[in-house]
Amino acid sequence: MMPLSTGSEVIYVHIDDDRSNSPATNTTLSADMRNLIESEARLRFLDRLAKATAASADADEILAITTRVLGEYLGVSVCAYADMEPDQDHFTIRGDWSAEGSPSIRGYYSLASFGARAVNDLHAGRPLVINDNRAELPPEEAATFQTIGIAATICMPLVKRGRLTALMAIHHKAPHTWTLSELAILTEVTERSWAHIERVRSGQVAEEAAERLKLATDAASIGIWDYEIASRRLTWDARCKALFGLPPEAEISYEHSFLAGLHPDDRERANAAVLEAISGTASQPFNIEYRTVGLHDHVERWVAANGDVVTAKDNRIRFVGTVRDITGQKKAERHLKIMNDTGAAIAAELDLETIVQTVTDAGVELSGAEFGAFFYNVLDNQGGSYMLYSLSGAPSTAFENYPMPRATAVFKPTFLGEGVVRSDDILQDPRYGLNSPRKGMPAGHLPVRSYLAVPVISRSGEVLGGLFFGHKETGRFALEHETALLGIAGHAATAIDNARLFQAAEVELAQRRRAEEELTLLNTTLEQRVAEEVAERACAEAQLRQAQKMEAVGQLTGGIAHDFNNMLAVIIGGLGMLQRRLARGDTDVGRFVDGATEAAHRAAALTQRLLAFSRRQPLSPKPLDPNRMVGGMSDLLTRTLGETIALETVLTAGGWQINADPIQLESTLLNLCVNARDAMPGGGRLTIETSNAYVDDRYAKDAGLQSGQFVLIAVTDTGVGMDEAVIAQAFDPFFTTKEVGKGTGLGLSQVYGFVRQSGGTVKIYSEPGVGTTVKIYLPRYHGSASHPVEAERTQTPLPGRATEVIMVVEDDSRVRAVSVDALRELGYTVIEATDAAHALHLVEKGQLISLLFTDVVMPGMSGRELVDRLRQIGIAVPVLYTTGYTRNAIVHNGVLDPHTQLLSKPFTIEELARKVRGILDERSSQDVS
Repeated sequence: MMPLSTGSEVIYVHIDDDRSNSPATNTTLSADMRNLIESEARLRFLDRLAKATAASADADEILAITTRVLGEYLGVSVCAYADMEPDQDHFTIRGDWSAEGSPSIRGYYSLASFGARAVNDLHAGRPLVINDNRAELPPEEAATFQTIGIAATICMPLVKRGRLTALMAIHHKAPHTWTLSELAILTEVTERSWAHIERVRSGQVAEEAAERLKLATDAASIGIWDYEIASRRLTWDARCKALFGLPPEAEISYEHSFLAGLHPDDRERANAAVLEAISGTASQPFNIEYRTVGLHDHVERWVAANGDVVTAKDNRIRFVGTVRDITGQKKAERHLKIMNDTGAAIAAELDLETIVQTVTDAGVELSGAEFGAFFYNVLDNQGGSYMLYSLSGAPSTAFENYPMPRATAVFKPTFLGEGVVRSDDILQDPRYGLNSPRKGMPAGHLPVRSYLAVPVISRSGEVLGGLFFGHKETGRFALEHETALLGIAGHAATAIDNARLFQAAEVELAQRRRAEEELTLLNTTLEQRVAEEVAERACAEAQLRQAQKMEAVGQLTGGIAHDFNNMLAVIIGGLGMLQRRLARGDTDVGRFVDGATEAAHRAAALTQRLLAFSRRQPLSPKPLDPNRMVGGMSDLLTRTLGETIALETVLTAGGWQINADPIQLESTLLNLCVNARDAMPGGGRLTIETSNAYVDDRYAKDAGLQSGQFVLIAVTDTGVGMDEAVIAQAFDPFFTTKEVGKGTGLGLSQVYGFVRQSGGTVKIYSEPGVGTTVKIYLPRYHGSASHPVEAERTQTPLPGRATEVIMVVEDDSRVRAVSVDALRELGYTVIEATDAAHALHLVEKGQLISLLFTDVVMPGMSGRELVDRLRQIGIAVPVLYTTGYTRNAIVHNGVLDPHTQLLSKPFTIEELARKVRGILDERSSQDVS
């Protein structure tokens, strides 16, 4: 026997060798034997470590055992393990073992602070081996090790998929020359430990997943089923079996468990749904509700089943899914229906006997009781028993031979209104049988074991009576029945709240009936008086609304008549003077023509303002930049306001876009600025400000808007201001505070109509002597703004050409004649059509045209219908519509249909010339391109 040391232990080896005892032989024998002994010792250690950790299923516990056993075996100062963070630099030493006299090094560290060598070796998957960090590392790197009491280190990395994930290390607090044996042991321990941990963690993940699934299915009361179609093997979990009234250990099959457990009325339907699903012919996912009747417990349940056909990894086709107990849901739905039906029934029922009977019947159905009764809280003539009024589930003769309920310990809480009384077994209830001379129910009484009583209490707090329910079996009533019957009792209390139901004797019943008749008469008279008063009030309100309507119409028509009469006076008078002077050869008639023309233009403008106020004017909205528009109007506004008024524009940075009619918006701003100028006769300051605004739900509701993002344009002056009375009427048509002849009273009405038609709103804020701010809110437009070219308004249009043929369609002969003459004057060839049918006939006969100029509203076929008919026969020509009132033919929600050209009546020859020339030139440019 020969003692040999492995460094951590001494073992004895038996040597049996006939070789000579030469020094060379002994040297070779010693090296070979040492290697063999160290290998055997390492294997014994690894076996001991494996046994120590074999029973552990926790990763931290495995590492704690490993570091302790390894540290003690190698005699190191510290043995530790760490997890790398996602940034691949920081790591956390979560556990370590330290020898006596050595501190724990648990904590959060940066790998970079231990030096470049540590970073490079460990990230490359190489062990970091340092015998003396003071001698082998730069001072600043060695200092990191020294700070935690380490002089010598072997750190073993764990690299997965190219990333450093964990570390295991052994340390000495003094310099130490590590041996290959120590390195080999640490390498082997690291690999085995992490492999063991991976298995444990995988098992934990699987167990956690299974536990989560179980918790989820338990929380949702869900059962799981699996039907292998080829083998017809059906698998249910315990909850699924329970829904069919089977114990967890029960053997199951499709025919003898599933089909047999279905309610007879649902069996055929459920089976057909399953067969359709597994055959692949189902038009929708398997989602069905059915009833089961427990195969062992015979309990009826409602079940909701969901499933799908899937192909497993082994190519077996399986029908898998879940089941859920919806008995409570169905019961709640049934209870709710009974409650609603009962409430509806007694709400329309005037007979109290019918009401109480309906309520008692509903209570029996809701609670599942064998019988139920309603007793009034009124004692009989002898004062000993309460009066029975209705009975359900048993004949009235069932109580003929027995006394009614008395103020006993069982019944007393109900008639005092103290609350619900529920007993799973009334015979075992401590309150039962306490009142002499009767000790409980008399012989022959309806059998009652389960007992439930609910007081019926009026809104005033008076106990009207009680609803009592019984069942011959114990434990039949639960909290859900209490809740449902409290609702029924509430229905009953509402129906009989004002009645005193006396039925002690025939006399009391007659008195009750007479009282009910008197009460009915009083209620009928009261209802009649209330109805008459309501009718009178409604009539008065209708008359007031009619008077206000007629006043508004009178104000509107009066204003229109006044302005139009003035304009017609100028037109008629001017035309009369024109006729007289021309008749005698006098050609000095220019001022009469100018006057009549100006009056006609004023009349047209008045019409447009009326349309704007009524939100009936056709708009042609375009994406606009409000800042650009306001900035572009500065010169015009400066000239309009005059030298005594300073104009200031405050334009928000990053202003949003809007979608509005640029001409109408410019007119609106100009209108507001002119009003502001007139409010500052002595001069002042006018500020136009733009900003982005968010309108919340509350403000939007008051303003009649949808909440969201808006652009705010505010016009503020320092003028005389307005009081509340003036502000309230500011938007009314023809209302003005200016002198007679200084304004029509339609300016702000036009502003209001345009803004509302554009989807916004306008608000006035003013104070006398301080000034006025008018705020316009217009919806934000998400898109890029366009920049309209203004040259169109000022350029003189080119004359027409005889080769350009325009068809004029107008049912009014005078209007048609003026339009035809004007177009011929402009140089065009003109074809007349008296109506749409005439125009269609001419085109079908082969008449070629360059442009269709048509009225919108005509008898028979409208202008829009004419265009549609032409396009149906393959005639696509440019169209210019004209109308005095568009209705809905080409305008929807006040906005022109896309790519629609409209010339509103009345129009001047210049406006007609520009519109026609522009359309034809645009068509020509498209043909060239």
